[in-house]
Amino acid sequence: MTFHQFAYLNVFRNFRIYAAFFMASFFSVFVFFIYSMLMFHPEIENGYLGKVPIGGMVFAEMILVLFSWFFIFYSMKAFLESRAKEFAILLHLGMEKRQLSKLIFLETIIIGSLSIACGILFGYAFTKFFFMIVREILMLEELPLYFQWEPFILTIAVYFSAFVIISIISVNFSPERKIIDLLRWYQYPHMNGRFSKKRAVLSIILLVVAYLLSLLTNRVNFYLFVVLLPLLITIGTYLFFTDTVQWIVEAIKSRKNFYWKKSSMLSIAEQTFILKNNGKMYFVVTMVSAAAFLCIGLLAALSSYTSQYDKLNPLGLIYKGHIDNPYEKEHISSIVNELEEKGLSYHFTRFEVKKQTSSYTNYEVEVFRESDINSLLFSYGYPMVQLDSGEGMFIPYSEESIKKLSKRTVHTVLKENNVPITIDEVYPKLIFPSSIVSPNAIIISDEDFVQLKNPYSGYPEVEPAYHLFAFDIPQWLEAQDVGVPIYQQVQKEYEKNQYELPFYFENAGLNYSYVLSMYSLFTLVGLLVAAVFLLAAGSFIYFKIHTNLDAEKRKFDVLKRMGIADSEIKGLVTNQLFPQFFLPWGVAMVHSLFAFLALQNLLKDIANISIVKEIVFAFSFLILIQIIYFYLIRWRFIAHVKN
Repeated sequence: MTFHQFAYLNVFRNFRIYAAFFMASFFSVFVFFIYSMLMFHPEIENGYLGKVPIGGMVFAEMILVLFSWFFIFYSMKAFLESRAKEFAILLHLGMEKRQLSKLIFLETIIIGSLSIACGILFGYAFTKFFFMIVREILMLEELPLYFQWEPFILTIAVYFSAFVIISIISVNFSPERKIIDLLRWYQYPHMNGRFSKKRAVLSIILLVVAYLLSLLTNRVNFYLFVVLLPLLITIGTYLFFTDTVQWIVEAIKSRKNFYWKKSSMLSIAEQTFILKNNGKMYFVVTMVSAAAFLCIGLLAALSSYTSQYDKLNPLGLIYKGHIDNPYEKEHISSIVNELEEKGLSYHFTRFEVKKQTSSYTNYEVEVFRESDINSLLFSYGYPMVQLDSGEGMFIPYSEESIKKLSKRTVHTVLKENNVPITIDEVYPKLIFPSSIVSPNAIIISDEDFVQLKNPYSGYPEVEPAYHLFAFDIPQWLEAQDVGVPIYQQVQKEYEKNQYELPFYFENAGLNYSYVLSMYSLFTLVGLLVAAVFLLAAGSFIYFKIHTNLDAEKRKFDVLKRMGIADSEIKGLVTNQLFPQFFLPWGVAMVHSLFAFLALQNLLKDIANISIVKEIVFAFSFLILIQIIYFYLIRWRFIAHVKN
C-alpha cells in the first residue's frame, strides 16, 4: 500500500472521526456558493439585480470569505487535537514527523476536496429554491437558474487555497509535543491559574463605560461612538473571559458553605478548569455571536422601519417650491398628466405657506392657512380644524412631538404684521412627513392669514414663503414611476455641496421601493451571514466538547464506579455544559441589547421609530434556538458518557 493510499483509506475508513470537520467545511462552501450564484446572476446589469446594489453583495461575500477561513482554521485545529493519540501511535511506530505532516496535508486536501465538491453539488441543487425565495423577496418577475463558470471557479479557488494554506500553517506552526503527551491524549494542557485582579476590575469598568456611552448615543456623537464602543467592548470582553471569570470562580470557591454542598464541588472544579483553559475560545464565541445577533437585530429594525413607512409618509407625492419658481407650472402639469395616464385616483391640495417671526422665540415660524389644511384633512378622512381669529394650532412633526406639544401653551405675535396668536393645542395626527415642514409650523384662521401682507424680515436673503403641492394617493406604491425626471434632478442636486434648485420633489412610492430594496439586500446578506456566524459560534463549542469526549467518558466512568447515580450524572453534565453554552451567548446578548438601545435612541432622534417589539421577538427566537441546541448536545453527551 502506497503512502497516498494510506491517507485515502485513513479518511474513508474513519469517516466518523472526520465528520465534524467535513460538515463545518461543507456548510461554509455551501453558503458561499449559493451566494456567489446570486452575485454572478446574468440578470445583473450596471451593478443592480432589480434594484439591489451589487456592492453590498460583494461586501457580504468578503465577510463570508474571511470568516470562513477563520472558521475552517479553528475546525482544523480542533480536528487535529482530537487525533492526538492516533498521531502518537504513528510516531511511536517509526513514522517521521515530515511524513506525519505530509499525511495530515494529504488528508486535509482529500476532506477539503470532498467538502468543496459536495458543497457545490448541493449548493447548485438548492440554488433554484433559493432563487425562488429571492424572487419573492425582491418582487422580481423572474430569476431563472443559470450555468456559468464564474461561481464554480471562485468557490473552488477560495476554498481549495484555504485548505492548502490552513493545512500548511496548522502542521508547520503547531507547537512541538512529546509522544508521551500525545499518548495520554493531550486534551488538557497545564492549567494556568494565574489571573490579575486589576485586569478583572478593568474589564468591568470598560464594559460599564461602554454600556453607559451606548445609552447616551445620538446623531451628534454617533460617528465618535461607532469607533469607540466596539474597541471598549472587545477589550473588555477579552479581559472578562481571561481574568474576570476566574476571579468570580475563585470568589465562589472561597464560600465553603456553597462549594462543599452536595456535588457542587465537582461542578465548580470542572468549570474552574474549563473556564481557565478556554477563555480565548469563549471570547471568540461571544464576539461571533454578538455579530450574528446584530445582523438579525438590524433586520428587525429595518423591518420596523418598512412597516411604519406609510404612517411616517402619509402623502404619495409632494412638490415644494419658491413662490417665483419658474418650473412650477410645467412640473405640476407633468405630474398630473402622468397620474391621469396611469388612471390613479388622487386628491390635490395647493398650499401657500408664509414665513413670519414669532415674538415668543424670535425664530422663524411657518404659517399654514386653516382652509388649505382642511382640504387635505378631508382627503385623509381626518377631523377638520376649527379656529377663531387669534387662535393657532401646532402642526406635529413626529408622533413624539404630539405628546410634547399638547402640553404647551404659547402666546405670540407674528412680528412682521403684528398679528397676535394664542396656540394651546396640536393636531392629534401626522399631516406631513417630517422632512417637508419645519418643527416650528402652525395653523391659523383664514382671517388672520389674510393679514399677513408684509414679507418675512429675512427677505430677500431668505425666501418669505413657498408653495406646497400635496398629492394624496391611496395607491401611492403604484405611483413610484411618476415624476422620476424631477426626482432625479433633486437627487443630483443633493450630490453637490449646496442645494440651489428652486424646488423640491418627493415620491413616497419611489422612496419606499429603494427602502424595500435595501431591506431586501440586508435580509439576504444578514440571514446568510447570521446563519454562518450562529453555526460557527455553536460549532466552536461543539468541536471543543467533541475533542474531549473520550476523556469525559473516562472521567464519568470513574464517578460511576465511585457510586454516582445516573440522575446525578445528568445533573453534573447539565452543570458542566450550561456555562459553556450560555455564558458566551449571555454576554453577547447583553452586548447586543445595549447596541440596540443605542440604535433605538438614534432612530427615535432621526425618524421616531420604535424597534422594541421586533428586537424582543428576535431575541426570544435566538434564545429558543440556543436552548434547543443545548439540549441536543446535552442528549448526545449523556448518551456518549453512559455508553
